[in-house]
Amino acid sequence: MDSVVKTAHGPLRGSIADGVHRFLGIPYAAPTSGANRLRRPQPVQPWSGVRDATSYGASPPQVSPPESAGSEWDTALAGEDCLNLNVWTPDPGSTGLPVMVWIQGGAFEIGSTAAYNGRNFARDGVVCVVINWRVGADGFLDLGDGQANVGLLDQVAALRWVRENIAAFGGDPGNVTVFGQSAGAMSIGVLLSMPRAEGLFRRAILQSGAAHHVLPAQNAHRIGRSLAEKLGVPQTREAMAGVPVPRFLAAQAELQADFRAHPDPELWGHEVAASMMLWQPSIDGDVIPRRPIDRIRTGASATVDLMAGTNTEDWKLFLAITGVIAKVTEQDLADSNSVDGFPPMSVYGLPAETAYREYRSHYRDSSPGDVLAAVETDWWVRMPAIRLADAHAMAASTTSARTYMYEFAWPAPGLGAVHAVEVPFVFDTLDKDSRLFGPLLGTDPPQELADAMHAAWISFAATGDPGWPGYDQARRTTMLFDTDSRVIHDPRAWERALWKDVR
Repeated sequence: MDSVVKTAHGPLRGSIADGVHRFLGIPYAAPTSGANRLRRPQPVQPWSGVRDATSYGASPPQVSPPESAGSEWDTALAGEDCLNLNVWTPDPGSTGLPVMVWIQGGAFEIGSTAAYNGRNFARDGVVCVVINWRVGADGFLDLGDGQANVGLLDQVAALRWVRENIAAFGGDPGNVTVFGQSAGAMSIGVLLSMPRAEGLFRRAILQSGAAHHVLPAQNAHRIGRSLAEKLGVPQTREAMAGVPVPRFLAAQAELQADFRAHPDPELWGHEVAASMMLWQPSIDGDVIPRRPIDRIRTGASATVDLMAGTNTEDWKLFLAITGVIAKVTEQDLADSNSVDGFPPMSVYGLPAETAYREYRSHYRDSSPGDVLAAVETDWWVRMPAIRLADAHAMAASTTSARTYMYEFAWPAPGLGAVHAVEVPFVFDTLDKDSRLFGPLLGTDPPQELADAMHAAWISFAATGDPGWPGYDQARRTTMLFDTDSRVIHDPRAWERALWKDVR
């Protein structure tokens, strides 16, 4: 059955299934080929006639899909007409429905909207939007030429499209919530601080990512120049844009291999050596004026409702799926050694002896690999989330905006509460036919937990209140999501004290 809506650029024909209207592959910006290659997103050109919106659009060019990718990542080929989005709505004829815009993760290097199904948000009264945006060097090449961070500008362009068009799908352009996980949440941490994103959303949910992950300009410029050298072209955007996409992606893979072989902080910069991400937002003085967390502390986004959280054993996922977790020895921890290309504990900024003593004393029965995973979790996501909540709560204290925190603690069988496990609970997609990140969940994930989280996310998007008390620096109230969910206070006190002035 067809469903037709009229947007600012022309009419769209979507499909209807089980009472949900679905519109796929909608362009929110012009193709990224030709004169637009490696440059800021350009406006969509209107079309004549009714445009088909029943198939997924192209995904952004990227080096490789996730190792565990299933068929859902292959519903569309990567291509330069990749600045598109998908919309699920309960009824285009409605008015004033809350809007939720999902910004996907993928280490700023991979991603496909086809992996995320917003139908259950629409089933429950939300207009859900999932966006593509450029990743890798396509999105985050910085040569100091005034064209940096175009992947973030893609996100801004998508949010502007939502503001201008979402009413045609039944949504309220004044009640938009951005939510995202991992690099998607890190992106939102930047959007909260970006002058160009001001006023484009009312609320934000950050899952396992916050407002710390940006590169100093000099590090980003060094990486950009290194890529040009790999390509054998002048260090200009024009020259690099002229390289065919397959060779451009191959050069990125070669550069990543060089980095993995020699992850020297003196060569690449401390932030790159610690994060192992060559491509990420950079402080260019324009799109990103300075560190996002610093701008948030001084009031950026003080009127935006915010919810932030992490998973209990977040970064253990990467040590586990690579098998490195079993190779870490007690001596590696004590001497702060690198193991199979993973950074030593010392790269995260804590004195090595202090880190070893404190973490080992609190994780007495844990394996050396689990201890390293705890340090990585705190550096990557837990401390940034706490600092973001602190900064936002303080800045918002003179406004009506609210701050909330959560921790996801349900342990996936054989893994624990690791990175990304919460996503299918949030989307309420535990069913076997559409299980996002399904291999992580085992055979019987608790539907009641998905019911609770999915409802909390929708409640926050609709009203600004997820259903538990707000966060402040006096009590640090946190919702712990598990089969026995409950409110706890200041659950990470010793870690917060240990990382003071470090992270």
